[in-house]
Amino acid sequence: MSISATPNQMENRLLNRLPKNEYKSLVGSEKAVSLAHGDEVYREDSLGGLSHVYFPTTGMISLTVLMEDGQEVEAATIGNEGMVGLSVAQGLDFSPTKAISQISGEGLRIPVSAFLQAMKRGGTLDKLVRRYSAFSLRYASQTIACNLLHSVEQRICRWLLMCRDRVEKEEFMLTHEFLAEMLGVRRQTVTVIAGTLQKAGVITYHRGLIRILNPKRMESASCECYEVTKAFYDRIMQ
Repeated sequence: MSISATPNQMENRLLNRLPKNEYKSLVGSEKAVSLAHGDEVYREDSLGGLSHVYFPTTGMISLTVLMEDGQEVEAATIGNEGMVGLSVAQGLDFSPTKAISQISGEGLRIPVSAFLQAMKRGGTLDKLVRRYSAFSLRYASQTIACNLLHSVEQRICRWLLMCRDRVEKEEFMLTHEFLAEMLGVRRQTVTVIAGTLQKAGVITYHRGLIRILNPKRMESASCECYEVTKAFYDRIMQ
């Protein structure tokens, strides 16, 4: 992690909902950081407690669960709509999941002490974090249903659309291997589906660089979970 853009260049949809005075108070102790693909933000059940929370502004972070046999599966993704370190607001000093940077980007890193101080009972940040917690629970439930009921192709389309929304551009770096690992499927499966989408003119893919050419067709190929999750965020974070 290294110093990146200055704070006034940063935008996080959760923080942007704060009144100016609360925003200035919270980000007064922040540090702008750059997260490269594969950077580890938190380790699962790490000892020593969490020192910082993160508010992504570009890029995307994955929360993953590590199984005893070494397999790792994505449980959630977080971009500029939310925060990484929600367990701190729930009274924990550790992360129940691993957090890694999946798509390179920037964010704001805020000391846990400053974050908790700003979380005054009944204040705007307190209300926003509570609402974001409710969204995260619904998002997790929707993901479980999606994984059980929808095809791998639908899930990949949904996942790519979510990436696009969070990085706010149609082009981003992502390998088949990493995508397969996050979705819990074989790499060959991702390769076949990506090839089908490319032949259909929905995406282009070359050396890990994915570009969405036809978002509307991708939305049609995705499952209902993409729109349901997106609409719920807009509703609950008003």
